[in-house]
Amino acid sequence: MKIYTKTGDDGTTGLVGGSRVKKYDFRIEAYGTVDELNASLGVLRGFELNENVSVLLIQIQNKLFNIGSILASDENGKTFTSKLAISKKDIEVLENSIDEFEKELPELTSFVLPGGDFIVAQCHVARTVCRRAERRIVEFSEQFSVQSGIIKYINRLSDLLFVLSRKLGADRGVEESPWTH
Repeated sequence: MKIYTKTGDDGTTGLVGGSRVKKYDFRIEAYGTVDELNASLGVLRGFELNENVSVLLIQIQNKLFNIGSILASDENGKTFTSKLAISKKDIEVLENSIDEFEKELPELTSFVLPGGDFIVAQCHVARTVCRRAERRIVEFSEQFSVQSGIIKYINRLSDLLFVLSRKLGADRGVEESPWTH
């Protein structure tokens, strides 16, 4: 199988299920941004991380692939992607991770500026891409049905990425820069 099909040369792309839409369609914006988020997490995984964080990020990346597949499915494709649903347990994994990471952190008393070192900054980049993905998915959901678990998962994931930025910074001795207005 060749990587190029030439079917998108007319400015359309195929959905799971066979229909075609313009490459700027709301659906493409939604799952394309999820793909961008996944790539951003891949950059984060390129840093030296403890095994628990690496395993968590791989688990999240797999869920993001599932979300992208679900969002890329037309009515015919839903029979294939319905088994990829985001469950309450998937969301609880994120919430439990947030709770565990926060136990090791000082109380947050102000907004913090993104940065401090590359790994902390990359968490913030991933967090902002995640927020954009959430906006695109919500926008798409105004026209088409979207599993409620997807929106919850992406919302919780942005929270996790913020807390992870703080946790990795603390582990590495990076001082947070508070926002001074």
